[in-house]
Amino acid sequence: MNLLFIFLLALFAGKNTASPPDNIEGTWLTAGDDAAKVSIYRTGNKYYGKIIWLEIPTENGKARVDEHNPDASKRNDPAIGMLIVKDFVWNEEEKHFDSGTVYDPKSGSTYSGYMELVDENKLKLRGFIVVSWIGRTEYWTRVK
Repeated sequence: MNLLFIFLLALFAGKNTASPPDNIEGTWLTAGDDAAKVSIYRTGNKYYGKIIWLEIPTENGKARVDEHNPDASKRNDPAIGMLIVKDFVWNEEEKHFDSGTVYDPKSGSTYSGYMELVDENKLKLRGFIVVSWIGRTEYWTRVK
């Protein structure tokens, strides 16, 4: 009996108590020459990401705004605070997050997408139109 207890204790002691999806939560630095920090968080069973910092926060002396948004009423909304990752859910079978959308503020376009943790500090984000092989992939780095 004691041997079984020790075996089960050893088996579960090595397991991470947080579910894999929750490892994505935190602050991520985007790729590219116009970097941003995006805070990814969970609401219910969905994951979202909003811009919380911009490497270049102003343009022509004014705070940057969502100037390329297809909805003209949103073009003066501040870039900081903008929700750019929406409605992602954990896909246990595929071991990634999918069924969400990614908004590209540089173009004003919204894409279907998926996200995958490459490792603890690297996030692969793929945005695409219709099919996943027509799109763009970025790698974001976790901010400690």
